[in-house]
Amino acid sequence: MDIQVHINNVRGSQIAAKITGTFTIDGNPFKFQAIAFGRIGGHNIGAKISKTVEKSLVKLGYDVNDVINELQQRLVRGDITLPEGLKKESFADG
Repeated sequence: MDIQVHINNVRGSQIAAKITGTFTIDGNPFKFQAIAFGRIGGHNIGAKISKTVEKSLVKLGYDVNDVINELQQRLVRGDITLPEGLKKESFADG
């Protein structure tokens, strides 16, 4: 599954942060929100998507849980793009 993740905003600290962004799958962008504990590239991230996004993913033939798992893994690994001016080092390990 090929998902690209773009972070729009990060609020919080290196210990806990609220993340908003979009992920793109099959050329379709979808919004998400996530809470990161222990930093991106660190311990745990819980991502959430709306019911509307869930329905759209099902229409595209995707399993919602698989998509959320892949999204969370990419966030944890730091496999993301950031807006200009935001540096991964400001909220992530390494």
